[in-house]
Amino acid sequence: MKKIIISVIGPDRPGIIAAVTKTLFAHECNIENVSQTILQDQFSGIFIASIAGRVSIRTLREALEKTLEPLDLHVLLKPLRTRPADPGFAKSEPFVITTRGPDRKGLVAGITEIIARHRANVTNLQAVFKGGDDPDDNIMIYEIDVPATTDQNDLDADLRQRAASLGLDISIQHRRIFEAINRI
Repeated sequence: MKKIIISVIGPDRPGIIAAVTKTLFAHECNIENVSQTILQDQFSGIFIASIAGRVSIRTLREALEKTLEPLDLHVLLKPLRTRPADPGFAKSEPFVITTRGPDRKGLVAGITEIIARHRANVTNLQAVFKGGDDPDDNIMIYEIDVPATTDQNDLDADLRQRAASLGLDISIQHRRIFEAINRI
């Protein structure tokens, strides 16, 4: 079985996931991973599925387009090609970075530039910008994997310096600590 990535975007409404998964099931696909969210009033979903050898990606794309076009949804399919693991990234530690501060352009770019410079990988990002100067209205949460070879003190110092220059409050915690503190 080959694997495919399916991206679906468009106006949110009830039944989108049901429509996508019903079509995948009808074409003998097995869903392996799903990530879905609503941004403002827009649906965004990514599915990784294995597809039976007798079903072509083109046939599946056409079926999904036929199902989703009346809902004003756009779909993109592409084969999933695995690549060899980066040996320098084999061992990593998960961290959570939270920033708060007044809204302005360049906040995400400023923080992610530091993360990338230290060869850490952003695995999940949630950013809520409501505008204005109230820091509680503008929050970003970055989940990152930091390679074991990265000097965590340097990463911490660089992130704190950048956050200060952007007028952001920042919290950097190992994911286990973050989860323990934020457990309800």
